[in-house]
Amino acid sequence: MTRAVEGHAIDLATEPFGWLLLGIFIIGYYFIAAEEKYHINKAKPALFTGTLLFMLLGGYYAINGLNMQPFENEIAHLILEISEIFFFLFVAMTYIEALIERNVFNALKEKLISRGYGYRQLFWVTGIMAFFISPVADNLTTALILSTVLITIDRTNKAFLVPAAINIVVAANAGGAWSPFGDITTLMAWTANKGSFVDFLFLFPASIIGWGITAFLLSRFVPEGHPVKEVEGSAEDNKILKGGRVIIFMGVMTIALAVISKQVMHLPPMWGMLFGLSVLKLYAYTLKRHHDVDIQIYSSVSKIENDTLLFFFGILAAVGALHFAGFLGHAVKLYEIFSPTAVNIGVGFLSAVVDNVPVMSAVLKANPDLPLGQWMLVTLTAGVGGSLIAFGSAAGVGVMGKLKGIYTFGAHMKFSWTILVGYIASIIVWYIQYEMLGLYIKH
Repeated sequence: MTRAVEGHAIDLATEPFGWLLLGIFIIGYYFIAAEEKYHINKAKPALFTGTLLFMLLGGYYAINGLNMQPFENEIAHLILEISEIFFFLFVAMTYIEALIERNVFNALKEKLISRGYGYRQLFWVTGIMAFFISPVADNLTTALILSTVLITIDRTNKAFLVPAAINIVVAANAGGAWSPFGDITTLMAWTANKGSFVDFLFLFPASIIGWGITAFLLSRFVPEGHPVKEVEGSAEDNKILKGGRVIIFMGVMTIALAVISKQVMHLPPMWGMLFGLSVLKLYAYTLKRHHDVDIQIYSSVSKIENDTLLFFFGILAAVGALHFAGFLGHAVKLYEIFSPTAVNIGVGFLSAVVDNVPVMSAVLKANPDLPLGQWMLVTLTAGVGGSLIAFGSAAGVGVMGKLKGIYTFGAHMKFSWTILVGYIASIIVWYIQYEMLGLYIKH
């Protein structure tokens, strides 16, 4: 067995114990990917795997009398990394739930349906909304909201629902790729200081052109005609309740505070988000005390997708364990053997199969020495590449749950060639912008 060097972790990638850890990770990930087959929420195997791996690592170091300092340092760093993402998502989800409680999204659905749009117009409207809402609300939340809009419009017309659902997933992922908080993978890259807030905005051309090409190809399969309007509830039921518009403004300001706290004050983005949450809670108190309006902020907090948060904790911990065991140190050698551009394009395809969160986490943990342009490419490919297969991104998994029996793995794969064309187009735009023209901020 290789002994520990003072202050450094052991490379277990060539040891039988390391292979055991890798085997547990693979088995755990199988149950995460086979969520529908076994009817088990993916948070359960993710959390079990992530926590078990570090329990085993801690036990291994203790039993063999190894220097525990590297292990303690890894845990401290991992807790900091996960908490930044965890609390950021917690606040974002709380704001979304508060807006749902204030009827903001019901009002949006009613306004959209009442316009009398045809199927093709609705296809484009929901796609455009997904692309521009996801940079603020995150791709999962955006996809869930707009897929709800789809089934409100028409619950049975698969010829419309399938391409429209794919369009929302692709648009949400593409929109999330150019915003530091639009996708969990982009948020991870931003909090890891792989680019400033403005650096990610330069991915906008590649993101919108790639999505636009996919959307154009998909739109040709959307049927003509108009959906039959179904009246649900009174007009009063579909109005924004008191305080809803103020909370929208506060949500935007909270996002702005997250950016300012990171870029100007050198605080983690979650700090600005948590300050925004405190303001939301104080506003809820004021409404209750002075206007007798209860926006039920604590009820909103209780409705947060805890399984989503625990899934991210588990999967990031599991990848962190593989990193500590030395596996990612070997994986980073791919960047030395092959062109970084080729490897980063491959990351996009791997994201589709494995899910983009653990793939991006692995790349960041391996931390290859890449220039800014390559970090932006891997952010783009991990975000957009996750759309290639239905369960390759949180947005795709979320919509599969909303449109059960309609938006399925098979239905998605039937149109996956349109996504591949857009993915290739995004990479071409990135290459022209970054490699040929140098149109980005050089640090």
